[in-house]
Formats: sequence, structure tokens, C-alpha cells
Amino acid sequence: MSTAEMMARRTRLLGPNVSTFYDEPVALVRGEGVWVWDSDGRRYLDCYNNVPHVGHCHPHVVEAITRQASTLNTHTRYPHRGILDYVERLTATFDGDLSTAILTCTGSEANDIALRMVEAMTGKRGIIATDHTYHGNTTAVAQLSATNPSRYGGADHVRFVPAPDSYRPLGGEAGPSHAAAFAGAVEDAITDLEDSGVGFGGIILCPSFVNEGFPMLDKGWLDPALAAVRKAGGLFIADEVQPGFGRNGSHTWGHQRIKAEPDIVTLGKPMGNGHPIAGLVTTPEIMAGFRNSFRYFNTYGGNPVSVAAANATLDVIEAEGLQANALEVGNYAQDGLRRLAKRYGDIGDVRGYGLFFGAEFVRDRETKAPATDYVTALANAMRHRGVLLNKLGVHYNTLKVRPPLPFSRENADLMLETLDDALSALGPVEDFVVGVGAA
Repeated sequence: MSTAEMMARRTRLLGPNVSTFYDEPVALVRGEGVWVWDSDGRRYLDCYNNVPHVGHCHPHVVEAITRQASTLNTHTRYPHRGILDYVERLTATFDGDLSTAILTCTGSEANDIALRMVEAMTGKRGIIATDHTYHGNTTAVAQLSATNPSRYGGADHVRFVPAPDSYRPLGGEAGPSHAAAFAGAVEDAITDLEDSGVGFGGIILCPSFVNEGFPMLDKGWLDPALAAVRKAGGLFIADEVQPGFGRNGSHTWGHQRIKAEPDIVTLGKPMGNGHPIAGLVTTPEIMAGFRNSFRYFNTYGGNPVSVAAANATLDVIEAEGLQANALEVGNYAQDGLRRLAKRYGDIGDVRGYGLFFGAEFVRDRETKAPATDYVTALANAMRHRGVLLNKLGVHYNTLKVRPPLPFSRENADLMLETLDDALSALGPVEDFVVGVGAA
């Protein structure tokens, strides 16, 4: 079946506007480690997919899933030791009193529960998020995404604050001025929620602000904003669905990297290396408040097979030293991007942490005008050269590199060499014409 035939069938069976990547979608049929193959047998270096966190089809995870699936799979109304052992192991990676958990199937569900925890503890529904974030696709959490608004109107209990940007900092300067400007926006949103009668319950943030373009923020950067949240009696939800499980290299969790203290931490995508498991971690006090306020049950959340996959994923992270690898290879790859930036003036900024990094492309380094169409063409050019990556950020002009954690120096070299070739073929931004030379 050709790609065109598959896409036509997909539209007929799944409906219109189902998202795909690239100008020519890649129909994948197999994966191993950091490599994937399409239906024509072509191999691609995967620099994008963070769901297979420890590598596509890792044999240890596959074996754990197979063994448990052939033994027992049921739901959590039947006590099972697997979930207890896993939660005990998981919560040991957190600081303070974050020692209890709920397991779900998706990060969306986890964030949905977190919002209910905020309501249970504060008696208020008002929530703050940034204006360029994504926290899931249930009705409740979809309302937190200003970039994908409902045609039927927004939610009166949500307020948006400007996304932090270390390249174009709020307040005009990086560091404390940037942090103070963000905190001021949070304070204004709190006041507005209180004055509206909705009331302020909490704030939800990805501690690495991934969808916002992963700005480089100093340790303690969030302190002024979180001080305002605490003063108003609100809770802080840290959405670790993307930056968690050692991807940042220096710490297990993104909030630890910037020294922020959340009340609730939500988890997802990489947790089971592709098996659908997610969850949240919180304090015993908040957990009790939620359990006593809401009746909650999840048929598949925390089932023995999903837990086996999650536990095996932790095994691999530890046994193969993947957090340390993320730090070492991530720094190496960023150095390579900085070398390219010396040759290509369209690269305005290189930033990242561990194995989540990238480069922001601009039309002019002085004005920092975003080169969005150029980056779209660049991602497609890389796809046609056998390297999968993509873009994000407030202006969608930041190349995003987010590979599985076994990504090596050799893999980074291939990615950088291919990027060099693609940039040379595309030419400078000032000469770029949309649709010309993209491959």
C-alpha cells in the first residue's frame, strides 16, 4: 500500500484533520533503539520520539510486558503487589513529601485528576497556565491550551500568562528581571480570578516549558511566581510528561533542575516506553483530600502489565546509565549546534538540557524575527535525508531534538552532519522561498 493510499484510507476510516508529521508522512513499521524503518524499508534516525524513552522495542521492556501479560492482567480493585512496588520505587526519586501516586493511562487523565485535587484542597477552580502550553486533550485540560481554543468559547476559570522566553525575555532582560516580569503576570492573573468570583486554585506549568520553546532558566527562576501562588493559597502542578525520567540529564525531574517545589507532579509519555501508562505523584495530605472529595476509579490505570512495563523502563534507565548519557550526549550535541551557528547566521539561539535541545532560527539576529517557514522546510529536508525531528516554540521556529535516551555521540554526529547538509541545500533564510528547495 502506497503512502497516498494509506492516507486516503486513514481519512476515510479515522476522519479528516488527523495529525501527521512532514509534507510526506512517514509510515513506520518497525523500530529498534534509536532507529525506525518505514514500509519501503528505509531507515531513519529517530531524533524526535520521546515515548520510546529507553529505545524502541527495548528487549528488557518487551520481555517484562510479555511475561506479565502471560501471567495476569486485571484492574486495581484487586490488590496487586506490582503497583505497590512500582509506586514505592517511583516516589523514591522525588523530594519532600511527594510519596503517594495514582496511575492512569494517559497524561491527559493525570492532569485532569490534578485539577480536581486543586479544587479539593482549595475549594476553588481557577487555574493559571501559560499562553503557549499543552497539557492534554480531555475537556478539562484542553481548556488550558490557548493555542488550540474551542470554537465554542473559552473557560471562565482559566487565565493565561505570557510564556517565558530566555531569547526574548519578558521585561527585556534575562535573569531576575525576566523572573519578576513572569511573577507579575501571575499575580495579575490571581487577582483577576479572585475579583471575578471564580477564585484562584492553582497554577499548572511544565517546569522546562517545553512547548513554549524550552527556555534556559536559572535555578530559582520560578521562586517569585511560586511565592505569589503560595501567598494566595494556591497549589503548583508540575507537568513532567515531557521533561521527566532523567531526560534533562542533571536530575530525574525538570522541577528538580530549576529547584522548584511542586504540590502535584504529573507523568506520562515515556513512563512505560510506549506502553500506555501515566500518573501523578503528590503528598499524602493532598491525596487524602482528593480521595475524600471525589470518587475515582480507572479500569486500566495501574494494571499489572502496564506497571511491569514502567518498572522495566526504570530498570533500563538505571542499568544503562541513561540519565548520565542524556547529559553527556546532550552537551556534546549542543556544542555541535553552536559550531553550526558560527557558520549559519540564521541560527539565532542554541539551547536545551540533556536530550531535549534545539536551535531557534531567525531572519535577523538583531531583530530576532522568527523564520517559521524556514524551519518547517528544514524539518522536512531532514526527514527526506533520513533524520526525524520537528519544531516548536511560541513562533514555531525552534528546531526540536528529543531522541530516545540511548542516543549516542555517533548518532549526534550523524544528525549534525545531516543538518549541515540540509542547511547548505536550503541556503540562507533571506533567499529562502517557501516550497522551493525544501527537500
